[in-house]
Amino acid sequence: MSGFDETLLEDADETVRVRFVVNGRKVACEVAPRETLVDCLRNALELTGTHAGCEMGACGACLVQLDGRAVHSCLMFAVQADGAKIDTIEGLTESGVIADLQAEFHRRNALQCGFCTPGMLVNAHELLSQAVRPSREEIRDALSGNYCRCTGYEAIIDAIDAVAKARSDEGGTP
Repeated sequence: MSGFDETLLEDADETVRVRFVVNGRKVACEVAPRETLVDCLRNALELTGTHAGCEMGACGACLVQLDGRAVHSCLMFAVQADGAKIDTIEGLTESGVIADLQAEFHRRNALQCGFCTPGMLVNAHELLSQAVRPSREEIRDALSGNYCRCTGYEAIIDAIDAVAKARSDEGGTP
């Protein structure tokens, strides 16, 4: 007798059915209990706009909105999100709620390689939904969890600041 418990191998192959509303659509997935939300979104649902960067919650590339709040999908198991409403960069784009942010990022060249951009946009969207006219310091603080190797951040801050100003001049969000 080896002392090895063969039921451990059986448990390793076990999957759990999870259900979400992703980008306005009800979906169900079979996931391993230890599968992260970012892996479920990318692999099972083929929503590849959400990126797996550092896988430690430090870079912000994996940000999605979960029940209206930005969360690091690399730090969350898919089973923890069961029953949640999830909006990815694809859903925010399709709905048009970040169209002005995307246009301003493009206009100001606030993206280069684009790897961090989806997380930056999710974070900026959350910031602007909470603060009508954040200061540049508040924008910097909000972006402190997003890592970009290409832009130097000033163009990103300029873009978010310009959208905040335009939205406040118009009296709200699109």
